Amino acid sequence: MEVKGIKYRHSRKGGGHTDDLIQNLKDAGCGAQTIEKVCRLYGNGQVQDVIKTLRKHRCSLMDSLHESQGRVDCLDFLVWRMEKEKQSLKNKEKKERHYKMENITKPELTKEWDKTFPKSEKVSHRKVTFPNRYGITLAADLYEPKGAEKKLAAIAVCGPFGAVKEQAAGLYAQTMAERGFLTIAFDPSFTGESGGAPRYMASPDINTEDFQAAVDFLSVQENVDPERIGIIGICGWGGLALNVAALDTRIKATAASTMYDMSRVNANGYFDADNSADARYAKKEAMNAQRLVDYKNGSYALGGGVVDPLPEDAPFFVADYHDYYKTDRGYHKRSLNSNGGWNVIGCMSFMNQPILQYSNEIRSAVLIMHGEKAHSCYFSRDAYAAMVKDNPYTDNKELLIIPDAVHTDLYDGGGKNAIPFDKLEEFFSENMR
Repeated sequence: MEVKGIKYRHSRKGGGHTDDLIQNLKDAGCGAQTIEKVCRLYGNGQVQDVIKTLRKHRCSLMDSLHESQGRVDCLDFLVWRMEKEKQSLKNKEKKERHYKMENITKPELTKEWDKTFPKSEKVSHRKVTFPNRYGITLAADLYEPKGAEKKLAAIAVCGPFGAVKEQAAGLYAQTMAERGFLTIAFDPSFTGESGGAPRYMASPDINTEDFQAAVDFLSVQENVDPERIGIIGICGWGGLALNVAALDTRIKATAASTMYDMSRVNANGYFDADNSADARYAKKEAMNAQRLVDYKNGSYALGGGVVDPLPEDAPFFVADYHDYYKTDRGYHKRSLNSNGGWNVIGCMSFMNQPILQYSNEIRSAVLIMHGEKAHSCYFSRDAYAAMVKDNPYTDNKELLIIPDAVHTDLYDGGGKNAIPFDKLEEFFSENMR
């Protein structure tokens, strides 16, 4: 018979059976020693020993087969991974993961509701735009309590750092509007629907100005009392909000939620793990080398957003970010953190521009709130301590630590209503009378 191209000869009594046996053994892949042994045993009538020898050879063949199958599986995996990388490269090209240095047109404002949270029936919503003093047009969502007749206190909201107004900032703004404030959630320069080129850059100066431009806009609205304006900064924009509060005397109250000090984290790394001159120098060397690469390419390389898929050994805070930015919970197509991230050199200037230098000169009311279990809680504790040190205006300063809450719980409540909106309403109402 013939199976898969190999002929099996059945031994027969009479002349030639030894030749057939030898040929069958060769077809089975037996070596010369095995063939000699089988023929000797067979000639001596030791059929049982022949069977044992053949079974042993069969086990050897099966081991080789399994080994080969393992190699095939490895090759299949490599092919799959290469195909995935090939597709990823195509997707990168489609999403323009390198952004041209030339000026680009400001994106059109979306007309449909594309937030990560449901629309409230208690407030009116519309898109607005306004310029900052650098001539960059900022895009914002304006939320206004329905039926309001008198002039309102107003709040500008921004953050988290690398997010867009359709995410946490919009949720804060809409909820505070439900509680009687006129609010806006805006995209910072170079991100989201706001203007500015090149895209996906950050600047401690320009981003501070973005908040001040929002105050400009709110101050001239007919239904806003310009003497009652506050701001809310989330995550990295919490630190920037404190910087604005130290600069803009028009602001009556500031809330920093689950804040990052972007100067500190860029200069020192997470948990101050890179807080040394040598470590900072190495970072600066890498950044400046990247500048030349970008300049030669005429485009800016992206640093990458939140890692996806999530590695099994990822630190908890990375998993926390992934759970928000990379899932239906908080993903948004325009969010840097949900997609390609900032440019590699996008946050470079934060390294030697400490934004909280004069926080202890803030006279207006400040509420800093953070989750007890957040990896980032040390930013808020230290910022509060620095803000009240040698500051004669401490009666209106407060640090609120929220039990059991992690960092992103203060983005959207974390499924446990972690955002203390009652406290925020009380804080702004009392300090913007």
